[in-house]
Amino acid sequence: MSDYILEVRNLIKDFPGVRALNNVNFKVKKGEIHCLVGENGAGKSTLMNVISGVYPIGSYEGDVLLHGSKTRYRSVKESEKDRLAIIHQELALSPYLSIFENIFLGHIKTKTGIIKWDKLIMDSRPYLERVGLRENPETIVSKIGVGKQQLVEIARALSKNTEVLILDEPTSSLNDDESDALLDLILDLKKEGITCIMISHKLNEIMKIADTITILRDGQSICTYDKHTDEVNEDIIIQGMVGRDMTHRYPPKTAQVEGKVMEVKDWSVYHPEYPDKKVVDRANFHVNKGEILAFCGPMGAGRTELMMSLFGKAYGSSCEGTLTIEGREQTFHTPMDAIAAGLGYVSEDRKDLGLILIQDVKTNISNSSLGKLSRWGVVDQQKEIGEAEKFKKALNIKTPNIYQTVRNLSGGNQQKVVLSRCLLAEPSIFIVDEPTRGIDVGAKYEIYTILNDLAAQGKSVIMISSELPEALGMADRFYVMNEGMIKGELKRGEATQERIMQIALKS
Repeated sequence: MSDYILEVRNLIKDFPGVRALNNVNFKVKKGEIHCLVGENGAGKSTLMNVISGVYPIGSYEGDVLLHGSKTRYRSVKESEKDRLAIIHQELALSPYLSIFENIFLGHIKTKTGIIKWDKLIMDSRPYLERVGLRENPETIVSKIGVGKQQLVEIARALSKNTEVLILDEPTSSLNDDESDALLDLILDLKKEGITCIMISHKLNEIMKIADTITILRDGQSICTYDKHTDEVNEDIIIQGMVGRDMTHRYPPKTAQVEGKVMEVKDWSVYHPEYPDKKVVDRANFHVNKGEILAFCGPMGAGRTELMMSLFGKAYGSSCEGTLTIEGREQTFHTPMDAIAAGLGYVSEDRKDLGLILIQDVKTNISNSSLGKLSRWGVVDQQKEIGEAEKFKKALNIKTPNIYQTVRNLSGGNQQKVVLSRCLLAEPSIFIVDEPTRGIDVGAKYEIYTILNDLAAQGKSVIMISSELPEALGMADRFYVMNEGMIKGELKRGEATQERIMQIALKS
């Protein structure tokens, strides 16, 4: 009998104008943790969607075998019957249902059509205990954090007696502690005999838990490493992903930092639903011309809320304090006011807040700058097309054309579309919130280069990053936040991961 529980042979998957998978071969041993890596657009999620039945039989060429038998899935429901489950990067929970309802949603057992709710609550507890979630099963899912929601997804998969578990970027929205706990859980599932396939861009995580690593590049399977027998390290993985050596993770800096361009004094922000609750407490900071300024701190520190409130009161029931740009005190009532004053903002949530997924690349790039592309209230379509083509080329957006629907692009290319939209508005102060979340190492380097180029042009960049190596590799100066307050400031030569965490956690 074969050692392989899952095999993919000569898989080809086409989308309009794009071959996403080109003769991919992929094998997974029973009971192992198999990590799948590659640049954005390499075909990783597409491969997993074929395996799990998201893309049904007939929509691709080639074979998928489970336990040596060819699968013919027409839906995810059919793959679940074969004890195969997939957890997507965008969680598929119902936010208004309880934890226990989400666990059994879609496979609730009834007797003569009657649901025994008390029994479901009791039945959910062993699964919650198994994943280490100590919440009340009746808690509404929207009331718990993303890390705990990820555990609910895994508990739901386990409730279906899953044998093969696919996780697509499971730690992309988690902080370091939550990520470590989830990785430990995956290792525990391995001990129970569950086979795990994990897509991740975080190479340190891969090196921690993987038994086997497969690299995809441009829709093709490049190589597979057995971590226990083959010589493999982060540099080898990166070279396989991007097809070249990357001696530096961060581009060299050329910007000259000059005088102060923006200053915030005693800035407080109140919760949008609970107006008496202060989310940001008397923040004071400034940013200089030509500077990349990083805001560091744990998840929930208040960094995003601070920046969104400055960007035309996009967050909070109310704000107080003063904002000064180029020596002039500013009051923004809407994001459009902020854009007009030279602020740009790229949200950490590109799919919900940064893009209109059903529209094309061209429209997403232009929709914040229609005023400059219009005459007498009518959009100059040739000018709009010209600007979109310019940014497609300048930022190396991998798309067949500017009329491609944005939801069909990879995460890294979607991020470049968001950056293009902001750049077209020509901001002098550029706020980027988690600019490389869920993006591969090659695309990260391209985005880092864009941010460095902006600083070299005399613009200012405010960067929120939960990845401390990224912040340390890019920023000229650092503010450390926690519990809604700015706890301290560090210059480039003073900052280390340890020093940042010490400041964040001080009382």
